[in-house]
Amino acid sequence: MRLGVIEYIDSAHYLPGHTTCGCMHGHTYKVEFIISGEKKGSGMVMDFYDMKTVLRKVLSEYDHRCLNEIVEFPSVENLCESIYGKLKDQIPYPFVLRMWEGKGKWCEMGEI
Repeated sequence: MRLGVIEYIDSAHYLPGHTTCGCMHGHTYKVEFIISGEKKGSGMVMDFYDMKTVLRKVLSEYDHRCLNEIVEFPSVENLCESIYGKLKDQIPYPFVLRMWEGKGKWCEMGEI
């Protein structure tokens, strides 16, 4: 069974040496967090509140920040990998993290 939540963050970044993205600019990132597991005695895999709490705590480190101060080369791939690593330490289920950089562009990491 799969269960998911979605959150959003707004951040600025630039990609050093990149032709069009080398100047500071911003994005609204949509972050999808999907876990896979079996229902427990409570009838739930995991409470949505708990999923959102963990995700929001991790994302708060990236929200309204210059991402270059956090990730050396803040491509969506590197951001997704960074956030995935922080969630992995806190979630006892297989999960997928999908990070959208604006509309129509995303990176996905993990397996369920």
